[in-house]
Amino acid sequence: MRRIFLSLCLLITTLWLSAQTKELTIEDAVIGQYRKFLPENLSQPSWRNATNFIYTEDWEKIVEANIKNDKTNVICEMKDINTELAKLSIPQLSYLYGLNWIDENSFYLQNENYIFTYNIVEKKISNVVTLPENAAQVFYNTDAKAVAYTVENNLHYIKIDSKSIAITSETNSGIVCGSDYVHRQEFGIDRGIFWSPNGNFIAYYRKDETMVAEYPITDYTTPMAENKPIRYPMAGEKSEEVTLGVYDIANKKTTFLKTGEPREQYLTCITWSPDEKYIFIAVLNREQNHLKLNKYDAKTGELLKTLFEEKNDRYVEPEKRLHFLKNTPNQFLWYSERDGYKHLYLYDTEGVLIKQVTKGEWIVKDIITFDIDEKNLFIYATKDSPIEQHAHKINMKNLEMTKLTSDKGMHEVYISTDAKYFLDTYSSTEVPYSATLFSMDNKLIRNILTAENPYKNYTLGNLTIGTIKAADDKTDLYYRLITPPNYDKTKKYPVIVYVYGGPHAQLIENSWLGGASLWDFYMAQKGYILFTVDNRGSDNRGFEFESIIHRNCGQNEMKDQIKGIEFLKTLGYADMDRIGVYGWSYGGFMSTSLMTNYPEIFKVGVAGGPVIDWKYYEVMYGERYMDTPQENQEGYKKASLLNQAKNLKGRHLIIHGVIDPVVVWQNSIMFVEKCIEEKVLLDYFIYPTSEHNVQGYDRIHLKRKITQHFDDNL
Repeated sequence: MRRIFLSLCLLITTLWLSAQTKELTIEDAVIGQYRKFLPENLSQPSWRNATNFIYTEDWEKIVEANIKNDKTNVICEMKDINTELAKLSIPQLSYLYGLNWIDENSFYLQNENYIFTYNIVEKKISNVVTLPENAAQVFYNTDAKAVAYTVENNLHYIKIDSKSIAITSETNSGIVCGSDYVHRQEFGIDRGIFWSPNGNFIAYYRKDETMVAEYPITDYTTPMAENKPIRYPMAGEKSEEVTLGVYDIANKKTTFLKTGEPREQYLTCITWSPDEKYIFIAVLNREQNHLKLNKYDAKTGELLKTLFEEKNDRYVEPEKRLHFLKNTPNQFLWYSERDGYKHLYLYDTEGVLIKQVTKGEWIVKDIITFDIDEKNLFIYATKDSPIEQHAHKINMKNLEMTKLTSDKGMHEVYISTDAKYFLDTYSSTEVPYSATLFSMDNKLIRNILTAENPYKNYTLGNLTIGTIKAADDKTDLYYRLITPPNYDKTKKYPVIVYVYGGPHAQLIENSWLGGASLWDFYMAQKGYILFTVDNRGSDNRGFEFESIIHRNCGQNEMKDQIKGIEFLKTLGYADMDRIGVYGWSYGGFMSTSLMTNYPEIFKVGVAGGPVIDWKYYEVMYGERYMDTPQENQEGYKKASLLNQAKNLKGRHLIIHGVIDPVVVWQNSIMFVEKCIEEKVLLDYFIYPTSEHNVQGYDRIHLKRKITQHFDDNL
């Protein structure tokens, strides 16, 4: 009996240990992070009323919970919606996603080319709109009960139970109306259609790019390869001309706002006044160093007033629309970096600055909402740490700030309709996901969900986040270090430095997995150290930190990355003779820069979709950070990797999507040509049907290719 007992214990122990030592596959590393290993969470949470909040469960049910008890009830099921859709011969839903709540009992959503409203009490569908199959840029206005959308390069709208009306009828493919791909989606542009608050007008971008050179993009999948050119304004060359039209639904007429000369300027932060009389536009010159916030008459198109101007020797970058107050509709909040950090300023519609609402060496990331009487404003900010996001309440009278979220990490909050309660959801390097209810005075009501570690049966590497000093020896830089599971400090391990390094990106944050991809942990599992530094030039650290790259892309960033290498040397277990580097886009520019400028340090590199020479990049982004090639000849020369190709000594793999419309293929092709000229060997791979990023199951192939390159050479 004792022998049987011991055998049973041994079996249980063996099974337990094997359960703890599962290893990731390459498929896990690429797609598992967003599917198989996605932590349990509340999907699409929101408040139904002052005391009840709702969320989606299993993508098939809408669950309602009450703050006063821990009971939940299902208030809507996808099968009931599909029953009603079947009666109308409308395609059925595969999952409940993209809900847009109109009131407590009804929401609208889009499924394929249909938009409809569903009432969860009556279990009925109404307000069905059928769109053309090729409709894009779809925006529904619940007040007008109408949808604005684009078909190819023209704008249309359709009211419920009515025929579609064409707002524009452009026949030249170089003139595009209603698209969000204006100014190449810089300056926070995420739409090209702007409904007025009550649905009486539709403002829209009209982009004329007929004067922009056509750039050849070739589709090799057809029997005879087909040229599908795009308009690509390269730095220093002719750019597009954009205007803003306003369509009056009642009289079916369009008025264009008189945004003036020069035509090569940027129009962003498009915002309607609450009374629909005015439109506000942030007008930025092509040099991107002088902004005017202009007020226009929506009916006549006349410029009424420039409310204020902002100038900077480097650049001004407006990215957020005006946020109007509901109870005081002649006042709005404006985001600005004028004091060095992104903060909020309260203005009236005549341009009078009422007060600076936030201030300090941290940034406001976003406005959440106001309470009902607008005495308090709720925001996300980095006040506690640049690698965390917390919610704060601001008293609009005395500007006193109260922190709502306490646990370290990246928070997202959902505030009840009466602003007496909030649901706090967050993750950190220690917590996969947590959702907790609080009263507005920060009293805990109850935890709704704390997710289990989805990797509890897997052996992952060890994650550390810390700081080092930048090359200026005073600025703190955050790093992320992932070491192999059960690593031995007496041994040496090869290092892969993963880099981005450019503006508008922050790779390191106190969130689940620390902002890393699961591929990083997969490589650590294979015996590599994965190391990342957010150098100066990256996001969320203030204007000086980010704009240090101005006119000199790559230079200060490389110096900071080398400080990271110096830190690795102090660890003792990093093999300094086996250091690799990998990055994509700006990161591809950085990895190639490091391979060619520091060939004695970096043995192996991978660059995906890299900018090789900034003269091959587009106007909007390129000229913000580098000015034009004509204005900044020395900066372009220094940053050009064509001039550095002769220095390449290690095994460098460049990967490019053949139909990349962002960093055009010409960048890496010219680098190949330069390597041939300099008798330098280079590894090269293309994805014939990929744009700037390799997506879908092709991405598994991509990661296999990159993994093999490091395995074979590092």
